Amino acid sequence: MAMPANGSPRFIEVALEKRGVRCVAKLLDDRAPVTCAAVWEALPLAGDVYHAKYARNEIYTLVPPFAEREPPLENPTITPIPGDLCYFTFSETELATTSYGYAADAGHRNRPTVIDLALFYERNNLLLNADVGWVPGIVWGSVVEGLDAMADACQDLWRSGAVGETLSFSRRA
Repeated sequence: MAMPANGSPRFIEVALEKRGVRCVAKLLDDRAPVTCAAVWEALPLAGDVYHAKYARNEIYTLVPPFAEREPPLENPTITPIPGDLCYFTFSETELATTSYGYAADAGHRNRPTVIDLALFYERNNLLLNADVGWVPGIVWGSVVEGLDAMADACQDLWRSGAVGETLSFSRRA
């Protein structure tokens, strides 16, 4: 299923649960139909939140793979803009060094493949990782409401820490 049968746009809510901050994003069904369909069918999704080290103004969560088949690189970017929701897939070895900060799995070559669901909240992002080079992401959604409050919460997360915080994605009625 790509676009809803009636052609109406679909919306989701993105939240930092502990901070009680939410924003609304529109799915980009016309630009990333396979990815949008996979995410929509898997919702709700949530996990520990991380603040990006390399990309700059990004928060994300890592979840197990959920798509029946991995989405192709549709609507790709290496320069996300504020409000972009991006989808990345990282295989068993791509996040295996301790520099990524995933203590429980750091250094283990048997780390499972994970899906990274990210929210970019400010400008000047560049998806360039010193370990692997360019890391294009699939832009599958765009925040249409509440980005300013979310950006403030993301800055607080950067300064105060992410421990105990959850990033969630859910369907909006």
